[in-house]
Amino acid sequence: MALTTRGGGGAGGGDPSKAPSASDPSLGFLTKRDTEVKLPRATRVKNKTPAPIQITAEQILREARERQEPEIRPPKQKITDTHELSEYRLRKRKEFEDVIRRVRWSVSAWVKYARWEEQQRDFARARSVYERALDVAHRDHTLWLKYAEFEMRNRFVNHARNVWDRAVSLLPRVDQLWYKYIHMEELLGAVANARQVFERWMAWRPDTAGWNSYIKFELRYGEVERARAIYERFVAEHPRPDTFIRYAKFEMKRGEVERARRVYERAADLLADDEDAEVLFVAFAEFEERCREVERARAIYKYALDRVPKGRAEELYRKFLAFEKQFGDREGIEDAIVGKRRFQYEDEVRKNPLNYDSWFDYIRLEESVGNKNRIREVYERAIANVPPAEEKRYWQRYIYLWINYALYEELDAQDIERTRDVYKECLRLIPHKKFTFAKIWLMAAQFEIRQRNLKAARQFLGNAIGMAPKGKIFKKYIEIELYLGNFDRCRTLYEKYIEWAPANCYAWRKYAELEKNLSETDRARSIYELAIAQPALDTPEVLWKEYLQFEIDESEFGRARDLYERLLDRTKHLKVWISYAEFEASAGLGSEDSESEEKKNEVGYQEQQMERVSKCRAIFVRAFDYFRTSAPELKEERAMLLEEWLNKEVSFGDLGDVSLVQKKAPRKVKRKRPIPTEDGSTIAYEEYIDYIFPDEVAQAPNLKILEAAYKWKKQKTGDDDE
Repeated sequence: MALTTRGGGGAGGGDPSKAPSASDPSLGFLTKRDTEVKLPRATRVKNKTPAPIQITAEQILREARERQEPEIRPPKQKITDTHELSEYRLRKRKEFEDVIRRVRWSVSAWVKYARWEEQQRDFARARSVYERALDVAHRDHTLWLKYAEFEMRNRFVNHARNVWDRAVSLLPRVDQLWYKYIHMEELLGAVANARQVFERWMAWRPDTAGWNSYIKFELRYGEVERARAIYERFVAEHPRPDTFIRYAKFEMKRGEVERARRVYERAADLLADDEDAEVLFVAFAEFEERCREVERARAIYKYALDRVPKGRAEELYRKFLAFEKQFGDREGIEDAIVGKRRFQYEDEVRKNPLNYDSWFDYIRLEESVGNKNRIREVYERAIANVPPAEEKRYWQRYIYLWINYALYEELDAQDIERTRDVYKECLRLIPHKKFTFAKIWLMAAQFEIRQRNLKAARQFLGNAIGMAPKGKIFKKYIEIELYLGNFDRCRTLYEKYIEWAPANCYAWRKYAELEKNLSETDRARSIYELAIAQPALDTPEVLWKEYLQFEIDESEFGRARDLYERLLDRTKHLKVWISYAEFEASAGLGSEDSESEEKKNEVGYQEQQMERVSKCRAIFVRAFDYFRTSAPELKEERAMLLEEWLNKEVSFGDLGDVSLVQKKAPRKVKRKRPIPTEDGSTIAYEEYIDYIFPDEVAQAPNLKILEAAYKWKKQKTGDDDE
């Protein structure tokens, strides 16, 4: 029936040809109006206030159930004679056959058919139905179970045995078939037959449940020796900790302590490397505890802790700690606590083997215990975790594992050869072409020196300079040779040092200092000359200062003066000018200080003093002219120069001319300058000190006006004060 809604083109309007025809053959005697379904209009709720009586969903469901009509069941048919029974059976069999014909693979259909035949007490037909079903689904074990239960229900024992035999032959991996077969034989009291079935089952090598069932069967009938023999076969077939533990508990339950101990010992020898060995050792130790064999239990725990991997020994450590608290002394308890901490460190390094801090803590723990073999084992495991990347920042923590290892072998273990091997292996492992560690080279060399093997120490340091030269290595090597008095070797090393780092002023200075201490003045001067001739130096000011001091100490004032002039050709720094002036003011005073006071009043001394003052003043004048003409923007440096010049003129006493400097002294003025921002705009100003020199006032008219205003203000301030 079509569902339509009422539209605007009904019978009362529009074209009459489009009206529903009463003679439509498809509708019979009905019209289209009769077939229309009128949909209800949407109800508009006018009053939305809650009703005074509320109805719950539970009440609605209860009323619906109460008003439900009873189920219509077919009437029971009473059979009065054999003819009706035959008709009934024929009809039911036809129905079952039709069902089987439609769903031939449905096991439930076959089972229903067979059960109906069983209810009719026609066992031959029921058996025939089961056989037909087995032809269709002989791999379905539930069908075999139903078939065998049918035979057992109706006491066809031999038939049932036949069905079970066929079932376990076809499906030997289905344990339920074996259990049911054995259960039937036990119910019949045929123990020998049940044992024979068990043996057939064991030939198929079932899981532990099957073996346990066989053992329980023998124990139910008091066959202990047979059960023991089955246990032997069981542990041989399934060599697992749980099977051995079950076997040992069986022996312990019967008071056979020695037999149980032998079972545990066999298991410990056979399964020491098994994944679940922890469970076995715990059970063995608890067995010895129950037997009051405390030392045996402690030995088992320690043996297990040595053999079981630390990641799987958590329960073992916990049991051992509880055991020591119960039976051990203070030393044993401490040992157990150390074992627990050892387990924690093992867990940490197992999760992140590159966490070297955990390795350091672990090694420190083992060193506190003092077991050399275990300490070496942990060191070897730690240094095996080489950083994955050849970058020095990844190796900085790792290298201290090698350092601590070598120090332990030398100081604690006192194994010299092993220490030497540790140093060599560490140096072989470091990628020296990318980076190196001078500390390792130096420690290896110092170790050989402590062993009075100078040749090996030199070999280490020579290899270091050849493979990966560093400043620390050169310094230490030179220090060793200098201590031994091998000055030619020191010269060679300094030459190598300078060749490797020609810009290193430290190497040049120390080389020159060596020659100076050996009174090789010309050599030292040549080294200084080569040093200052280098195109690039890291700290040239220190080198020039030492060279100048060297010439001054040698009383070579002419050479020192030439050096200052050469230095001024390179830089016109304020400190250079001041140092030059200081030199001219004090040149030659060293020899005069040792003379008596009377000589100071001599004419020659006065002439020398005047000459020094004039030379010093000439340097200050040159410096002032340079800052005034060539670098006028360096006003602060010019002011500092005048301040030093003034102090020097004051120190000259009667020979000094303070007024000469005071005429050039600037005046300090506070000024403001804008502070530019990032976008270029000016928001704030800062104050700074500016210097106005007398020569600048004479050149600029604006500054003259400012100078006159300054003088007027100063004069007015003086009058007010008066």
